[in-house]
Amino acid sequence: MAELRLGPLLRYADGSTATVWVEASRPCTAEVRCADGAGGRAPTFQVAGHHYALIEVGGLTPGTETAYEVFLDDAPVWPLPDSRFPPSRIRTLADDGEEVRVAFGSCRWAAPPAGGKDPVGPDALDSLAIRLAADPTGERPDVLLLLGDQVYADEVSDATKEKIAARRGLDDAPGAEVADFEEYTWLYYESWLDPEVRWLLSTVPTCMVFDDHDVIDDWNTSASWLADMRATPWWRERLLSGLMSYWVHQHLGNLTPAELAADPLYAAVREAADGTDLLRDFAGRADTDPASVRWSYRRDFGRVRLLMVDSRAARVLDEDERSMLDPGERAWLREQALDGPGSYDHLLIGTSLPWLLPHLVHDAEEWDAALCRGERGARWARFGEKLRRGADLEHWAAFPQSFTALADLIAEVGTGERAPASVLVLSGDVHHAYAAEPRWPEGSGPDARVLQLTCSPVHNSVPPSIRVGFRFGWSGVARALGRRLRRHGHCPRPPVSWRRTGGPWFGNQLMSLTMRGRSARLRLERARADGRLATVTESDLTP
Repeated sequence: MAELRLGPLLRYADGSTATVWVEASRPCTAEVRCADGAGGRAPTFQVAGHHYALIEVGGLTPGTETAYEVFLDDAPVWPLPDSRFPPSRIRTLADDGEEVRVAFGSCRWAAPPAGGKDPVGPDALDSLAIRLAADPTGERPDVLLLLGDQVYADEVSDATKEKIAARRGLDDAPGAEVADFEEYTWLYYESWLDPEVRWLLSTVPTCMVFDDHDVIDDWNTSASWLADMRATPWWRERLLSGLMSYWVHQHLGNLTPAELAADPLYAAVREAADGTDLLRDFAGRADTDPASVRWSYRRDFGRVRLLMVDSRAARVLDEDERSMLDPGERAWLREQALDGPGSYDHLLIGTSLPWLLPHLVHDAEEWDAALCRGERGARWARFGEKLRRGADLEHWAAFPQSFTALADLIAEVGTGERAPASVLVLSGDVHHAYAAEPRWPEGSGPDARVLQLTCSPVHNSVPPSIRVGFRFGWSGVARALGRRLRRHGHCPRPPVSWRRTGGPWFGNQLMSLTMRGRSARLRLERARADGRLATVTESDLTP
């Protein structure tokens, strides 16, 4: 008899269709049956000895909620027996899409088992699940955006370290880090089998994107970093396994049913007796020719458009052509943002790495980028590369042309009679939360409200010294120091200035946006020790 090993995860949902992801213990047919008669079924496919299915659920009614069950070979496996949670539900968007709620955050270490000591405090996703379970008919997100570091391949728990030691020992590289696909699955089990999170992901649709720790800290920082990694004997297996596991666990669920139907790799993996080699070849191409693969994607929620941007694998790392996005990715982002002018009221640009940073951090990153490309000579370039790796100087500011290109695109999208009410850049990574608002030179700014909204971590920590540094980075003294760094690096002035409008806030937290028509409201909530989410701040973003 097939057993449910992981899931279900409710991934995509629109007005009439949804997708539900599961992992089973053996080959079988997975089926979703809804209380209103809707449903769907799919055979599992195999990757590296594991069996997965992504079930398309059709026949749903717009603007409704329906409970569902999961069956494997006609045997019920979800809800779990004696579950303390309400039934998992699929909620569809109304045809008018009048109101849309989006919650987002990033950076989640798996919470320890119930009763275990949590060194980084309460998990914001656990707290969200507790609130939704206590009031199933209350306010809930239409979608949860997980903006990177869903798993930590390079910072594993003690329990996972023990499993690695028992399987292959810790003496050989990569030591107490995951090495292959099988060990990646352990990370997802540890993270997504958390009871509260498992139920939450079964009933709230999710959009996901990777960041560095999904593979390794500082992934694709620079060309020399990548060359050093490729020279190690363990790196290729780690990278291929990371991309393969991301495709299976996260990427497939990001796609619409139409995109899945048109995806030749998905079709080939499903048709094969064992899709491991097909997926491994794909990951190899993604490694050797990153521009041949697109991890970015678009989702429309009524009159809210989300463009989730890959700011890790799509990079161009040559110092003379350094770019956050390769040419094809840049063209895709522009095309999607400008598609159907007037067809959306709010544009959400999801990028794991913040576009606007504290001023000193931004100036230090742009200065370091100038050093690395040789503005002050070879000796300074060597220093710059060492500093870039040691201080994680690899956000949008470390790719100055890309920073400017994004500013120009936002201004273009946000200007004119058919401009959206808001353009909001949603990010994580930096283990604190803040809001920042850019300003363009007089007469050249967009009509839309533009904000950088950063929220991190969901469940992680930041040392006190780093907290002090982030606070200092916004200060007048820090701005003066940053100007000196820019002069030393011969850096031109940024195309926009910006000011902090909220934060910095620390703790395990989630941001949420409620968009109704052309209005948008922001709320930041922090997880408390009693399992609740407490509102830290709430404000209207548009009139």
